[in-house]
Amino acid sequence: MYIDKENFVAWMERIMDRLDMQDKKIDRLLSGHNYLNGEKLLDNQDLCFMLKVSTKTLQRYRKKGILPYLTLDGKYFYRASDIHKLIRERMD
Repeated sequence: MYIDKENFVAWMERIMDRLDMQDKKIDRLLSGHNYLNGEKLLDNQDLCFMLKVSTKTLQRYRKKGILPYLTLDGKYFYRASDIHKLIRERMD
């Protein structure tokens, strides 16, 4: 099968355009965080990784009132400012 140079270049340009679109989408997903009123929200996974604790520990903190949280669609979120405040209080 023979493809002339013009068709090959046109197809390669289309492929490169698609790859560029996918690259932009991936960048948006990786840099995108949840925000509420301009404040960053962290989910359980983010917070477990940041504090190096288990989800059970976060559950215990929520139950004891140590950790302020929001519930949206059955998922827990934490304000970044609340987490920083908690860390500062616990460090003293």
